[in-house]
Amino acid sequence: MRTFLIEDEPLAVKKLIRLLQEVDTEIEILGTAGSIRAAVEWLENNPAPDLIFLDIELSDGQSFEIFQRTEVKSPIIFVTSYDEYALQAFKVNSVDYLLKPVQREDLSRALTKYRELKSRFANPEPIPHLDKLLDVLRSQVEPAQQYRRRFLVKHAQRYVSVEISDIAYFWSEGRVNFFKTHAGQRYMVEYTMDELETALDPRDWFRISRQFIVSVSSVSQIHPYFGNRLKLHLKPEEPQEATVSREKVSDFKIWLGK
Repeated sequence: MRTFLIEDEPLAVKKLIRLLQEVDTEIEILGTAGSIRAAVEWLENNPAPDLIFLDIELSDGQSFEIFQRTEVKSPIIFVTSYDEYALQAFKVNSVDYLLKPVQREDLSRALTKYRELKSRFANPEPIPHLDKLLDVLRSQVEPAQQYRRRFLVKHAQRYVSVEISDIAYFWSEGRVNFFKTHAGQRYMVEYTMDELETALDPRDWFRISRQFIVSVSSVSQIHPYFGNRLKLHLKPEEPQEATVSREKVSDFKIWLGK
């Protein structure tokens, strides 16, 4: 199996190579890259490897940018310290998503998963880009969408983990975004409203406007409002006026009635 590693931490590279060689002595490491720029250059000037191991946070940005700069024709196993990018990872050829520190058992399981998928499309002719494999990967991982279960936020001089079920709604004030819990606690969250909208389960959450994303359980009262909009009363009490924008009213009614 021909592999390529994209990782900016030298110690992490050494550890991953050691684990790979322990799990499978026949694995061939074609090369490594520690940045988006180096990875793109290598991929554009070499045959596609059978498998790529890819960290998310690289020295010059997030590795998802690689997929925007060049065509990636190989399956990916993500190796990262962050769990919040799993959904995005599964949209770009991902076979598996491993959290650091990588455990030998998890790595072995991910390689087995890759081989099983590949074997389903055994072909006597070479498949340099594994197109069929990528098709089945996309069909399998995209429906298995995972949504945020909690947020890690800073409170005073410490960090606290807040379960998504404890959050009533999100809102923005200028360029800063917050959420309020059902208990009335307010926390700043370091995500854009667009990122939050994607990360939240649409069965339970609805973005009523550019400034607000509300949960089903937070909607206390609904009133008609000028401009064919709706005005909401939220619980706990909202910090600013919460209105459903005109173009979202119809979808909001459908969502709330499900």
